[in-house]
Parts: sequence; C-alpha cells; structure tokens
Amino acid sequence: MTGDLDLAVVLQKENLLGLVGSMERLGYEPKAPVNPGDLSDPVARESWKKEKGMKVFTFFHPNKPFAEVDILIDEQIDFNGIWERRVEYSAGNVRIPTASIEDLIAMKRGPARDKDLSDIAALNRIKTLKEKEK
Repeated sequence: MTGDLDLAVVLQKENLLGLVGSMERLGYEPKAPVNPGDLSDPVARESWKKEKGMKVFTFFHPNKPFAEVDILIDEQIDFNGIWERRVEYSAGNVRIPTASIEDLIAMKRGPARDKDLSDIAALNRIKTLKEKEK
C-alpha cells in the first residue's frame, strides 16, 4: 500500500481546473506555495519542472496529514492507453478503475522519488506473485 493517491489525468485546461476545484471543495491545499489554478497552465508546469524540479503536483489535507494526492505533471503515458488497460475493483457497489501494474510502474519511474522506487519494488513483487498464480 502506498501512502498517497497518484492520479494520471489528461492535462487539458478545463480538466485540470475541474480537478483543482474538486480538490479545494474537499478541503485539499497545494503542498507547494503556488496558485493551484496554475496547474492548468502548461507554461507554469514547465517552469515548475525546470526551476523547482517538480515531478508531481501534490495536494494535502490539513486535517489528514497522510492524505496526499499527487498529480503527474507530465503525460508520461497516454491516458487513453491507461484507460484501455485499466483493472477494475469493487468496493461494495462502487467500481474503482485503476491503472494496470505495468502502467503504475511506468508512471512511478517518471518521478523516481524514493517512495516511488519503493512502490516500484513492491509492484514488481506483486506482479511476480500474480504471474506465479497463472
């Protein structure tokens, strides 16, 4: 289990502004001292990558210190491909689409932070176990 939620989203202005609005309504704030609406600006994202070394845009909840949401600020993998390869899980009556293990590993290679590398190792172990079950 990872300690955050990683989201791969289509990096289009309207989509990102909707995401930012949803995060704000849920009480989440940006971890970096920036305007969250700037996430929808490709020039700002490029500047963050170059000047700050930013790989993900992180939202946190002030009342839930471990509830972080990371938004990948590069479209490392085509979203439509991720959607086509998704795996769906059920929680009661709710269907939860998730990226495939292969796509999760690929997405985590981009940021390659210590926690991403740890997640990749765990995902590779899960992948090996699933292959042995076949």
